[in-house]
Amino acid sequence: MGTRNVKDGLNLSLQIDKDCHQHGAVTEEIDGLIKVYKDEHVERPKIVPCVTSDLPHELGVTSRDIVIASSAAWSCYHDFLARLAAETSSIIMSVNYRLAPENPLPEAYDDGIKALMWLKQQALSVGADNWWTSQCNFSNIFLAGDSAGANIAYNIITRPGSFNAGQAAAAMKPLSLRGIVLIQPFFGGEARTNSEKYLVQSPRSALSLAASDTFWRLALPCGSNRDHPWCNPLAKGLDVELEDLLRFPIMVCISEMDILKDRSLEFVASLDRAGKMVEHVVHKGVGHAFQILSKSQLSQTRTLEMMSQIKDFISGI
Repeated sequence: MGTRNVKDGLNLSLQIDKDCHQHGAVTEEIDGLIKVYKDEHVERPKIVPCVTSDLPHELGVTSRDIVIASSAAWSCYHDFLARLAAETSSIIMSVNYRLAPENPLPEAYDDGIKALMWLKQQALSVGADNWWTSQCNFSNIFLAGDSAGANIAYNIITRPGSFNAGQAAAAMKPLSLRGIVLIQPFFGGEARTNSEKYLVQSPRSALSLAASDTFWRLALPCGSNRDHPWCNPLAKGLDVELEDLLRFPIMVCISEMDILKDRSLEFVASLDRAGKMVEHVVHKGVGHAFQILSKSQLSQTRTLEMMSQIKDFISGI
């Protein structure tokens, strides 16, 4: 039987009371992830251990010694990306971005653009000691992300002055974008899809409808709703713009048990109607972010399938 010091419990209770008194009432909360107080103070509990840049030697993957913090350093992402790099024989640059509500959108999109500009600087650097120029094929760049990262990748591509216009694309040289991989893209909308309304989620689900709505309230500009184009690329009048906006091959990975499943399928259908080069896969029996957060045998099997499918996509372009 375990024991607990009464003093420890009292100290914890006093700390909670102190926080409530100091910061006011809690205005937004996603259990275990984020708590926002009335005075805009934000708490994020440490839920996933962070890692160093070291990797198992048997993977045959090198991780550059770069200081990273928060999500880009989470062990689950680090492990997945190391395996994906080995499977696809790719160099993967994992980008840390500023989080809402302290930094509402479009700050995360700006960080994505800055990461690309940093990569451009590496491509233009001269010298035998430049690791990037010695290892990278800058004419074969893919943007990819999962969940919020997929939303960021999409909105980087569709932002005015990014890769779409010829003049902007020329400004990014020698970087040449070849395609986009969107894994369970985190989109939303005011009208509920069937999977959002009826798909039953387990208590351990990585994404509930309530959590999704809270994320969008925290991230979108003040006064916006979920039909804002950063959230809903298919809001009324926007889907016709896809023909002009997207001229790169796109792969969309969808999870069968994800509440965002139908929204992703609608997104794929709109791209297809616009004549875009789009392919999608539906991973059966798994939910949102399964490849990162679930250790079940089914999730591991589907993760291997996903990696193989991504490899086929990027090698086929």
